Amino acid sequence: MTDAPARPLTVMLVAAEASGDAKGADLARALKARLGAGVRFVGVGGVKMAAEGIESPFDIAQLSILGLVESLKAYPRAMARLADTVALAARERPDVAILIDSWGFNIRLAHALRRLDPKLPLIKYVAPQVWAYRPGRARALAKAVDLLLSIQPMDRPYFDAAGLENVFVGNSTLAKDFSRADPARLRAAIEVDAQTPILLMLPGSRPSEIERVMPVFEDAVARLKAERPDLAVVIPAAATVATAVKARVAGWPFRAHVVEDEALKDDAMVAGTVALACSGTVTTELALAGCPMVVGYKMSATTYALLKLLFKPRWATLFNIAADREIAPELIQGACVGPALAVEVARLLDDPARRAAQIAAQTAALDQMGRGMPDPSEAAAQAVLALLARRDG
Repeated sequence: MTDAPARPLTVMLVAAEASGDAKGADLARALKARLGAGVRFVGVGGVKMAAEGIESPFDIAQLSILGLVESLKAYPRAMARLADTVALAARERPDVAILIDSWGFNIRLAHALRRLDPKLPLIKYVAPQVWAYRPGRARALAKAVDLLLSIQPMDRPYFDAAGLENVFVGNSTLAKDFSRADPARLRAAIEVDAQTPILLMLPGSRPSEIERVMPVFEDAVARLKAERPDLAVVIPAAATVATAVKARVAGWPFRAHVVEDEALKDDAMVAGTVALACSGTVTTELALAGCPMVVGYKMSATTYALLKLLFKPRWATLFNIAADREIAPELIQGACVGPALAVEVARLLDDPARRAAQIAAQTAALDQMGRGMPDPSEAAAQAVLALLARRDG
């Protein structure tokens, strides 16, 4: 009589936003490379995790929420999706749950999973930015999970003090490889020659950002196009908002190219002359691609007033924070208006030396942030398996 095959390790990955979806997909690949058929995945994610075989029970765009007012309005929907996620865990009985970023949703999920199975190892991947605001979240997280996979070196003192085991794995965004990106392929796809300037517009990955940020960006781009008819406009759209972006662009009086293919998005970042970018992970990606940018952001007045009280750094963009100076111009809230954005973008479009200086400064700041470290998903996979080995031992 032959022994029954061992049950594969069941890993639950939960990512509620596009940036977390990418981290989840990378981590799944790293774990599969180590365990092969000995691992299976369940969870919540987007298109990148789906490509790794992780079937999400709902569209994560429902959870891509930022801002106090927006969060209050979306609370019933978010709680329904939380119940769906807990039901998935109850059905699949994972051996470990890895909760990626998305503090508001995942801290509630951590408590719910602990109630469901007190012995389930819980891992948080990406810390709340306690070095920037709300340091009390370090203690809250320490009570909720067993391990933190940190992507910022400044996290450690806060979580050490809170008594939470934490491993600095590095920022996966900094490990993004643009060596295969081909700007000529992007130019061929949008049918422009090598001399045509390209303006990238990146309005965010959350529906609330499309509602608040994109209209202002539209105004800025329209002003720039009026003065520079040959300017090509390219919009690399996150999967979470691609439909909404295409709907808005369809009504524009000038042509804009919405790019959804992942390889073409990388091509666009390398090909871009200048980018107009919503504050977020994409600013680091643009800097890695060597694209100078102007950063804009708008949120509800209530959320902004609260953040002004709590947020410590002078800047919103990570490489500006690392350098402690404004490398990329930031126009936030009241300053984020079409005419002002257009002026800042025009300065870069019209001045090659200014662009070159900003690219050099962005690259130096990325070096300060840890660019060139080993692949963070590999370090994260190693830390996950080390925790499980200690538990089994």
